[in-house]
Amino acid sequence: MTSQPLRDAVDVLARIGREAGLDESTARAEGEVLAAAVLEQSTGASDVARTWAAIFGHPASDFFGAVPRGRRYAHIATSSLQTLVAGRHPSAGAYARALADVAQAAVTAPGAGPTSIGRAASVSAAQLAAAGFAPPAPAVAPTLEPAPVSSGVDASPSTAPAGGLRDWSAELLHRAMDQSERVREMLGQLGSQTGIGGQQPHDAFGAGQGQPHDAFGGGQGQAHDALGGGVGAQEEAPGHTSPAGPEAPPQPERTLEELLAELDALIGLARVKAEIHRQVAVLKMDARRQEAGLKVATLTRHLVFVGNPGTGKTTVARLVGGIYRALGLLSTGQLVEVDRSELVAGYLGQTAVKTSEVVASALGGVLFIDEAYSLGGDQYGKEAVDTLVKEMEDHRDDLVVIVAGYPEPMAEFIAINPGLESRFRTIIEFDDYTDDELVAIQRVLAEKMDYDLAPEATERFREILAATPRGPSFGNGRFARNLLEAAIGRHAWRLRDVEDATVEQLRTLERQDFEDRDGIDPSEDAT
Repeated sequence: MTSQPLRDAVDVLARIGREAGLDESTARAEGEVLAAAVLEQSTGASDVARTWAAIFGHPASDFFGAVPRGRRYAHIATSSLQTLVAGRHPSAGAYARALADVAQAAVTAPGAGPTSIGRAASVSAAQLAAAGFAPPAPAVAPTLEPAPVSSGVDASPSTAPAGGLRDWSAELLHRAMDQSERVREMLGQLGSQTGIGGQQPHDAFGAGQGQPHDAFGGGQGQAHDALGGGVGAQEEAPGHTSPAGPEAPPQPERTLEELLAELDALIGLARVKAEIHRQVAVLKMDARRQEAGLKVATLTRHLVFVGNPGTGKTTVARLVGGIYRALGLLSTGQLVEVDRSELVAGYLGQTAVKTSEVVASALGGVLFIDEAYSLGGDQYGKEAVDTLVKEMEDHRDDLVVIVAGYPEPMAEFIAINPGLESRFRTIIEFDDYTDDELVAIQRVLAEKMDYDLAPEATERFREILAATPRGPSFGNGRFARNLLEAAIGRHAWRLRDVEDATVEQLRTLERQDFEDRDGIDPSEDAT
């Protein structure tokens, strides 16, 4: 059986993680859930689930649990990458490039659909930006040449792409094939240099060439988050030919003023910005009083974020970590985002251990628990909450916990444990975005991935927004991102036969790319 590019890419990610001092199984799990998120909207979910499961040796049902955990990596770095970047580890850049390789390799999996192109672009841009690299440019004009990428699973009718769907972006597949070849070369280098049980030098992946860009620092070169600001990530250093790509040069840690300026540049969120500024003023005054020998009130730094999905809670949590680090309240400021599945184990007694391990990974930074209310209502969740309260007390000097979710369920969650009530006294409300704000968000997201939106495309997006019901399940910024990713896939399909496409054509998303249809008919003519 021939090698599978996606499996190979995750193998390299795991090995780079191991050599960087990470748990190899944790790095591998990040790659697997990232790949699941890229494949999420592919044609035939059950078929893609079986393909993903066969590649990684898991039950197909695991795919549907991996997808929501991987979605977050379309807008933030993985927890392991944030840990490496926050610690200015020399292998952070190599790890970011390996994550981007996993995203690109996922598009070659049998059954992957055109929308996977857009999701892979989002994921790659988020991981590379965290390490200080510029986002990858859009693919050059695709041709209709078939791309015989080998697969590690049986290409049976249930898993093979229907109707020649694998031809929709030959350039992307060619790139993935080149990446797969590079991955295999790296695996060979690892085998020859380490031997069984050997220790691979960090610079085997070019990691010794310079420190990566700090996730919360970097001055003018820092790539802003997708919800606001410009994109000006540090360009890759020329002339470096390491298999894992060049390293970004070291950057100074960002100041409090720079981080607050980034907060203020976010689209919308007026009430959130005001509350964060108030918190900063209080904490700065406490520091001044302490320096003067005056008593300081014991204030909790833990926060509750309430609001509907896609309202920027994770983005602000990341900035809070950087702000607290700049104030001297946290040592590193990295963000570790988890949900119930990453805290709760299958048996009583194991949950405490699992929760403690998650907390340990967040020490020095922020532990962000999304949909925290899901921990209420059963004995497993109670065990996780009890453990969390103890860990927060034991590490109160170098850990901030932010819990997030819908307003009413979060109020009930905080009330279930007296320890939670005493530690979570500050509640910050995130409002839904207006149509104008969502349009601005989508424009920033497109710029981040090196695309332009034609005026007619924006007009079509506004029409879709006007026809979409707004309720607690509305995705806000996530909705804008999903439509953009789908448009990028349609754009690739539309230009599949245009061999001499101009740079403007390659960059510009048109109205037809935002047509509201479930998928792409491979028999359609390019227009």
